[in-house]
Amino acid sequence: MFAHNGDVRLYWEERGPADGAPMLLIMGLGAQLIAWREGFCDRLAERGFRVIRFDNRDVGWSTMTDAVPLSFPEMATLFGPRSRRRPVPYTLSDMAADAAAVLDAAGAPDAHVVGASLGGMIAQTLAIEQPERVRSLTSIMSKTGAPHVGLPTPRVLRKVMQPTPLERTAALAYELERAEVTCGSLFDRAAMAAFLEEAHERAPDRTGMVFQLTAMFASGDRTAALRQLDVPTLVIHGREDGLVRLSGGVATARAVPGAALHVHSRMGHDLPSPLWPELVDSIAAHAHRSDADSDFDAERFGGSVAATG
Repeated sequence: MFAHNGDVRLYWEERGPADGAPMLLIMGLGAQLIAWREGFCDRLAERGFRVIRFDNRDVGWSTMTDAVPLSFPEMATLFGPRSRRRPVPYTLSDMAADAAAVLDAAGAPDAHVVGASLGGMIAQTLAIEQPERVRSLTSIMSKTGAPHVGLPTPRVLRKVMQPTPLERTAALAYELERAEVTCGSLFDRAAMAAFLEEAHERAPDRTGMVFQLTAMFASGDRTAALRQLDVPTLVIHGREDGLVRLSGGVATARAVPGAALHVHSRMGHDLPSPLWPELVDSIAAHAHRSDADSDFDAERFGGSVAATG
């Protein structure tokens, strides 16, 4: 199925009870909807949610941008203390509008919104700009856009800054090496290799990722806007995340009034299957609690921090 936001066509699909509370899953940089793995989505559907996942623009089966991308030096001018504005194809606000268009196509006036990594930034932006569409927000392994939080470790940065080879076999090998560096101690090499094969079979074009990265850099710091947010919020982060370090999740939870923070000690920049039961429990409980307390009051709701094994 496809949704439309102007000229942008967005592929989406759903599972779970048609009358269940909608839960919109937004994936991260260069990641297709299948990065929300079948078993993970099935667990959410079994909790009674109508689970909706989609391909962001510039990935999977959604519209690819026809434009000349910024170079990395040009991109670097978009953020930091000496940042300056320059034309970009789109921003996180446009990607948040894409997410709203998917809800429109699904006939859902609002949803529990769950975003991972860049998807967390999109979900935050949707909650800021269209709060009436967001029953609850879950921001996973993400950050606020502040320039000094959630920065990658030097080791991870060296790996992710290497250009992806164009040839398929070499690209798969590089992506597997990159995943091993970013995914933490629960990394499953065989499972990741099979997933990367699946992703390349479904949509091998990775060129659009640079436009998503540009949108992230161009969209700036959301901290001030997050401090005004009146949406029940759960922040989930991994202590082993070397791509978006834990400070990104901590900053997000501190910014949003009443936000809860769950830190998983063995989670990297990934949603590993051994953690699915805990993650689904947290997400489902947060959503159900938000529905039960539809007149959300951030001061009464209060914030909390939980550490898991």
